[in-house]
Amino acid sequence: MWLSLGFNDFSLAVGGQTNYSRINLTDRNFAGQDLTGGVFVSAEMREVDFSGANLTNAMLTMGVLLRTNLSGANLTGALADRATFDEADLTNAILTEATLTRSRFYGAKITGADFTDALIDRSQAKLLCERAEGVNPITGVSTRDSLGCP
Repeated sequence: MWLSLGFNDFSLAVGGQTNYSRINLTDRNFAGQDLTGGVFVSAEMREVDFSGANLTNAMLTMGVLLRTNLSGANLTGALADRATFDEADLTNAILTEATLTRSRFYGAKITGADFTDALIDRSQAKLLCERAEGVNPITGVSTRDSLGCP
């Protein structure tokens, strides 16, 4: 059974996973939390602090992550298609095997981020390559190499 309450401050635990779909989470603090498999579909996540959080296999489809702090977060295997990461901080984030198709990263900080085997649109990868630098401290992979930059 699913209950939709629009953008109210509400979460529903489904099968051990937290569901924040279609909820306004602006300015919330999830720093360092284990959110493995969490569902954030169509959630408003402006300026949320996910620094150091475990978002492995999380669903962030159509999420608005403007100016969100994802530094040091683990997004391995995350489904984040059609998400907006404009001006987000992805410093040292792990996005290996993440699905990032039709997502935007305008002005995002990506120093040390690892995009190995992530699905990302060529146009966005090209834009990210213009400012890709650093090496992820956990995986040891350079941001440029993980994006396939020339």
